Amino acid sequence: MESLLREPAFWTIVLFIVPLLLRVPIAVALGSAAIFVVWNWDLGYQMLSYSFFSGIAKFPLLAIPFFILAGVIMEKVGIAERIIALIKQLVGDMTGGLAVATVIVAAFWGAVSGSGPATVAALGLILIPGMAEAGYDKAFATAVVSVAAGLAIIIPPSISFIVYGDIMQQSVGTLFAAGVVPGIVVAGFLCVAVWIISKKRGYRGAPRGSASEVLHALREAFWGLFTPVIILGGIYGGIFTPTEAAAVAVFYGLFVGVFIYRSLTLRMLYDILRETVAGTSVVMIVVTCAGLYSWLGATVGLIDKIAALLLGISENPLVILLMINIILLFAGMLLDAISIAYVFLPILAPVIVTFGWDPIWFGVMMTINMAIGQVTPPVAVNLYVGARISGLTMEQISRPAVPLLVASVLALAVVTVFPGVALFLPRLLGMM
Repeated sequence: MESLLREPAFWTIVLFIVPLLLRVPIAVALGSAAIFVVWNWDLGYQMLSYSFFSGIAKFPLLAIPFFILAGVIMEKVGIAERIIALIKQLVGDMTGGLAVATVIVAAFWGAVSGSGPATVAALGLILIPGMAEAGYDKAFATAVVSVAAGLAIIIPPSISFIVYGDIMQQSVGTLFAAGVVPGIVVAGFLCVAVWIISKKRGYRGAPRGSASEVLHALREAFWGLFTPVIILGGIYGGIFTPTEAAAVAVFYGLFVGVFIYRSLTLRMLYDILRETVAGTSVVMIVVTCAGLYSWLGATVGLIDKIAALLLGISENPLVILLMINIILLFAGMLLDAISIAYVFLPILAPVIVTFGWDPIWFGVMMTINMAIGQVTPPVAVNLYVGARISGLTMEQISRPAVPLLVASVLALAVVTVFPGVALFLPRLLGMM
């Protein structure tokens, strides 16, 4: 026991877990644990500033603030509102029409914004009151928006894929392509779940308008619908990199706001920049602190020890896959997606190599786990944003979210058992 207390690897875990359980912010728990262990065991504190800087001074990560900025612009100028209006017209008064429309819009918005909480904020202000007015239970409406918003980190562009690609040295463009079909699969399972619940409770959509009203909604939403074509078409067509695509998305959103919808004002531009800086700061401080923790884990041998322990449990790849998924699902209850990537990927990298798993497929599977983690308490960022918008408590939203989480886990099982679901599109496009 005494030797264990002198082991820096032991304190690396304890000094992270204890503050986390005491509700200390994740970035602070990661960073403080790393700094204390490095200082106390004299592991080279001079490297801390270098590691802190090098953790974010990477070209691929430049896409993160650009995609956050693009998403905020497109929300503020009215693109989200027009897309919602079009989808509501298309689904009409079918059973669960508004709930199904919410999932479809969230999937589409995932092709614009790579952030789950940002998607809840963009869509929830419109869809939650709209569903409540149509007779849907407000807690159910909020749960649908919150869970469906997880599609934003599965369907490209995705901040999680950018981080995963940076850590694992994988092509972000290939990861983007790999996320499309699994994202549609998850959306399909969610649509079935909300339809079954809506049929049981008698929820329906709003009556569809006339043909002219549908065409008007289509014309209004056209510029928003064209956004994924520019972003993803440019990446897959080899016209620009994901980072360049993010910058193009920003200027496209500004063009639509100034010249097409004419809704962008100087005051709005200030709010857009303020939200972008706040959102980017949160992401980047987690990236830097998680990077420090990951470097410390490698330095004290923690990563090698845990990886060896995991590989020693079983030689059956299916058993190891099941264990990894369970670990990641539980990690999602405590950590955000970026922290999970930096803490667990160094441990899982040798496991991926040992079993010969495709790292692109593994990245998609892991990202679906992270999407589920965004709505699993106690650290459920999507539910938190949904609660703030709806005025409900986390407890009120969590219960109707359970069947939707079950649907998401079933979709995760499909992607886990059938890697071809994720690898089909990259292979079709000749990206691997």
